Amino acid sequence: MASNAGSDAVFTSQKSTLSESPQTKKFPLTEEERFYMNCRATYLTVFKSSLENIISKDQLYLVLQHAGRNPSQTTIHKYWTPQTAKMNFDDFCIILRKENPTSKAELLKYFKQLDVNDDGSILHSDLNKFLTKRGETMTQEEVNAVINLDDVNSDGKFDYIKFCKLYMKTNEQCLKITLEKLEANSKLRRQQFGSHIEGSPERDPSPKLSPKIIRKNDQEAFSNKGDTTNSLLSTTRKFKTSVSFTIAMGANSNQTSKLTPPNLKDWQCVQSKGCFFLEEDGGIIRHRYKMQISQRSMVYLTIKPLNLSQVEGKLSPWLSVDTALYILAENENKADLQLVCFTELRNREVFGWTGELGPGTYWLIPSTTGCRLRKEIKPITEEAQLVYRDETGELFLTNEFRSTLSDIFEIIDLDGNGLISLEEYNFFELRTSGEKCDEDAWTVCRENFDTKKNELTKQGFMDLNLMEANDRGDPLDLWVTLHSMGYNKALELTEACPFVIDIYAEKCKPRIKAVNMEACSGQLETAVCNSVLDRGEAKVMDGYENIIVHTCNYDTWITSIIENKSDNKVIIHINNELSKNCVNNRGLNIFAVEVAPKSTMVCQHVMPLNERQEWIYYCVYSLIA
Repeated sequence: MASNAGSDAVFTSQKSTLSESPQTKKFPLTEEERFYMNCRATYLTVFKSSLENIISKDQLYLVLQHAGRNPSQTTIHKYWTPQTAKMNFDDFCIILRKENPTSKAELLKYFKQLDVNDDGSILHSDLNKFLTKRGETMTQEEVNAVINLDDVNSDGKFDYIKFCKLYMKTNEQCLKITLEKLEANSKLRRQQFGSHIEGSPERDPSPKLSPKIIRKNDQEAFSNKGDTTNSLLSTTRKFKTSVSFTIAMGANSNQTSKLTPPNLKDWQCVQSKGCFFLEEDGGIIRHRYKMQISQRSMVYLTIKPLNLSQVEGKLSPWLSVDTALYILAENENKADLQLVCFTELRNREVFGWTGELGPGTYWLIPSTTGCRLRKEIKPITEEAQLVYRDETGELFLTNEFRSTLSDIFEIIDLDGNGLISLEEYNFFELRTSGEKCDEDAWTVCRENFDTKKNELTKQGFMDLNLMEANDRGDPLDLWVTLHSMGYNKALELTEACPFVIDIYAEKCKPRIKAVNMEACSGQLETAVCNSVLDRGEAKVMDGYENIIVHTCNYDTWITSIIENKSDNKVIIHINNELSKNCVNNRGLNIFAVEVAPKSTMVCQHVMPLNERQEWIYYCVYSLIA
C-alpha cells in the first residue's frame, strides 16, 4: 500500500520540548501534531526507524497491537491484501485514523457476555472455551498466559474488570515511555522532503511519505502566511528554476459527443463488468482483463460507470467518475506490453475507441484519474441496520441490507449472466477477506445454497450472507465486508465505482476474461506516461535540460508528467493556486513530488470541478534547490 492523494500529513512544529527554537515554545501541540507524535512513538516500539517498512502481516498485526487497536484477522486482511508487498509509516498512520483503539467500555462489553453471575468475573473453564472455540481463536498456550496473570485471577475465576483497568493502564504507560524517549533525544530535527536537515533521519516527528509524494494537510504551509510555527518549508525552500502551463477550457467542452460508434448491427459483442475500489491510503484497486482477438478486425470498445439505481430517472452518484480503458498488446515473450490505444473519446459518461486490431492477446487496464473518486469526508449521522430478529428470535436481513447485497451481486457478476461463478466469487472474497474459496468449500456452498449450472444465484447469495450473519453474530464483521466494497455506514456506495466494458468486433467473436485485481501497476503508469509523451506539450526547465515537464489536454482531463533524464533524483514543487474551477487527483493545490533518476512519473491529473462552467488550468512547476 502506498500513500497518495488520500494521505494526511502535516509539516508543523512539534511540542516545545522537542525543539530548541524559542519561537515554537509559544505554541502547544495541535491535535493533528499530537496524533502523529503518538503514531511515531508507537511505530518506534517495533521498528528502529520510521523510514523502515512493514513487510508482513505479522509485523502489521504487532504494530497495531502496540497502538492499542487489537486487530482481528479480518481487519488485517482488509489492509494487507494479496497485492500488498509493504507498508510505510504513513500507511500505518492512515490505518490508525480508520481503526479506533479498543476502549474500556468495549472490553467490558465483550467480557460481560460470559459473566453468568454478573459479579465481574468469569470461570476459567468458560473463558477457556470462549477464547479457544469462538471467533478468532487463541491457542491454549495464549489462554494459559491470561489465566496465569496473578493480579486478575483467583479461585478459578478471571476478574475481567481488573483486567480491563490493567490493560488500559499498561497502554497509557507504554505510550508515555515511548514519548519520553522521543523527547529526551537532543538530536530531534525535522526532515525536509524526506532528506536530512541535520542529525539522524530517525528523529523527525512527522512521517516521511511515499511513494514520491510530499504532502501536508494545510496548504498554507508552503506559502508563508506569517505563522512562524508552520513556515518551515516557506522559509527554507529555494527554487532553481520554474516553468508554467496555462490551458483555458470552455464550459461543457468535455460533454461534446465526439464518440460516434460505427454501425454495429452485425458485429459480435462481449461484455464484462468490474469495479474501482478506493483503498484506505487513497490508492485505487481495479480489475484487469485479457482480451483475445482471433483475426484482424475493426473493433469498438467502450467503458462507462455502471448504473445500479432501480429508481426510474434517478442515476447512481458515481456516474460522474471518469473512466478510461488502456489497451496493451502482448508480444511473443509476454514480458513487455505495448500501448496500442486508450478510450479517450467521450459521449457523456461513455468513453470509447474504435480502430483496427490484429489477431493476438491484449491486456485491458481500466483507469480513473482519481479526481472524482475520493475519500468521503461527510459525517454519517445514523448507521443503517443490517439485521433484526422477529418475535421468535429468528434472524433476518433488513430490506436496506438486502438491497445493498443485491447491488453487490450485480457488481461481482462480472459476465452479467445473473449467476456467480467460483472465479467471480473469489474476486469478491479476495477483496473482502484477502482469501480464496477453494473447490471443496465451493462444493459445500452449492450443496447448501441455491445454484444453477454450478453457479450461485442471487437468492443463494442472499442466503449465504444470512448464514454468515447468524454465524458471526456481530454486525461489525458484516461492516468490514461492506467497507471493503466501498459502502459507508449509511449503506451508500461512496468509495467505489463499478463499471462495464463493451467490446464489439466486426469479423470475429472477441473474448474477455478478468485476470486479477491490483492497484496502479507499472504497466498502467508507463501507458499513461507514453500517451502524454507522444502527444503532450513539453517544456524544459531553464538551465536543466534533463528535467522536462509534459502536459497533455485530453479535453475531459489534463495530465502532466515529469521526465527526469539526469543521474540524480529531483524534487519538483507544484503550485495550482491560480487554476480556476479545477480539481486534481492529489487533493491539494500545492504539493511536491520526488522523481527518481532516469525515470518518468505521472505528476497529476486535473479535471473541472463543475463541467458546466469554464475552467482554467494554470500550474507552475519549480525545481527545488
